[in-house]
Amino acid sequence: MSGFLFHEVIFGPVRSRRLGLSLGINLLPLHSKYCSFNCIYCECGWTPSNLPDHPEFPSRAEVSDYLSTRLKQLALENYLPDALTYAGNGEPTLHPEFAGIVDDTISLRNQFAPDAKVTVLSNSSMIHVPDVFQALQKLDHNILKLDAGSERVFNLINNPVEPVNFAGLIEDLKKLHGNLLIQSMFLRGNFKGQAVDNTTGGEVDSWIGRLLEIGPKLVMIYPIARATPVHNLEKITLHELEAIGEKVRKAGMKVQVYQ
Repeated sequence: MSGFLFHEVIFGPVRSRRLGLSLGINLLPLHSKYCSFNCIYCECGWTPSNLPDHPEFPSRAEVSDYLSTRLKQLALENYLPDALTYAGNGEPTLHPEFAGIVDDTISLRNQFAPDAKVTVLSNSSMIHVPDVFQALQKLDHNILKLDAGSERVFNLINNPVEPVNFAGLIEDLKKLHGNLLIQSMFLRGNFKGQAVDNTTGGEVDSWIGRLLEIGPKLVMIYPIARATPVHNLEKITLHELEAIGEKVRKAGMKVQVYQ
């Protein structure tokens, strides 16, 4: 499997393209990927076909203890992060205690790193769950994935483990009433014998139409930066990304392009 896994609950801090100095919080099992999607570009590789019924998530208490210890160390080193970020080996909102962990993280942030932004990198698949939805509303940055404007391209790129109602996912994103940032990966390649390209004029227009429905605070667009499980994917040039970004700006939304 291409890519890599995070073998710690708390990792970093690392320099992030989007978040500055980011301290990672991995809520997933430490030795395997656990995700509701099987994105063809995922740095962690493929989602196992036989996901366990009872995965070994770190407990809420463990996450709190590890985070407290690491923040105390970083405070002593005068190296506090800009962001505390739920990321890691899959989809963080799958953790059954996600809502409680959010409350603990905010409390620890307020105590040790008051300037840090509590952030999630999510594929948006769990926002229909009431306690997840409520927890997301408390975060400084809900960075939620939307890589396509059409259901066909969504299924090719994000390749959900279980079928996802794409129109329903858009409706769920709309329910956040703008309290979110959208992250979108652009790429070209082939998967399952089909061409995959979310940079075409029609697909970009459809994607922008979805963004206008959702109304995010900011749109983040970026290309592939690491090894991917599908090996023929093409990294989109900065020139092309900037052109897509300009279309977003002309539609009246803020956008940040990352290389």
